[in-house]
Amino acid sequence: MGLFKKTTKPSQQAYAVVTGAGSGIGQSFALALGKRGGTVVCADINLAAAEKTVALLAEHGAKAYAVACDVGQAEQVADLAEQAEQLMQHPVTLVINNAGVGLGGKFDELSLEDWQWVTHVNLWGVIHGCHFFVPKFKKLGHGAIINVASAAGYTAAPEMTAYNVTKSGVLGLSETLFSELKKSNIKVNVLCPTLVPTNIIKNGRIPSRYSGLADHALMNFAMTTSEAVAELTLNRLDKGKLYTIPQLDAKLFWLMKRVSPNLYTKFLGFSYSFFK
Repeated sequence: MGLFKKTTKPSQQAYAVVTGAGSGIGQSFALALGKRGGTVVCADINLAAAEKTVALLAEHGAKAYAVACDVGQAEQVADLAEQAEQLMQHPVTLVINNAGVGLGGKFDELSLEDWQWVTHVNLWGVIHGCHFFVPKFKKLGHGAIINVASAAGYTAAPEMTAYNVTKSGVLGLSETLFSELKKSNIKVNVLCPTLVPTNIIKNGRIPSRYSGLADHALMNFAMTTSEAVAELTLNRLDKGKLYTIPQLDAKLFWLMKRVSPNLYTKFLGFSYSFFK
């Protein structure tokens, strides 16, 4: 492994694996890495979607490969880690644990199957990605991880209980790994956006009473694009930053929660009482 040199900026000339690369932020990450001279393994549960991203990368002259992977299945992520090295003929230097699903609804409306479905992808998918790639990075002597969480991981918005829990878990995992892996020359960044135009609502489980409102919010209040989010996150990773909080509203919630967490939660409960 010592034959493979590390670059100063992990997003440049990366040998990367991106999960959920068939659309949205995952696809934008893959395309951004291709523009930065990277080779990308595009993993997605929908192989056809991953292949479309590979085709887009090929149009820009970037090397890319499509792999079908259900990130909630440990054995599939283990296979992905091995297959990626074989396809690229190089150790993986960057993994982006992006695959995710959306779930909304009041706590007592959610079934245990709903909980299992969302944790399978949003939390276990990230755990599996870190579990199978961190040992490889340690052996290589360097590496980088981007975990896609959400502002939901700290805002604790009502009627998003299960989704909030998964994203809080990703945030906590990333914060811990940032400190733990620093001595191993492995960089970690966690992305925490609010609304970004993707298919997460379309493909998620959102109560019908909110589906139209959610689509309207994505179209009119996102305040960013998946392309801008991907570029910002890669730049912050290169600078060794842990948090990427791309939008003004996400930063405002972050500040409010940390300055006065008790006041923040009271305000949230008070505000929600008007929307029941």
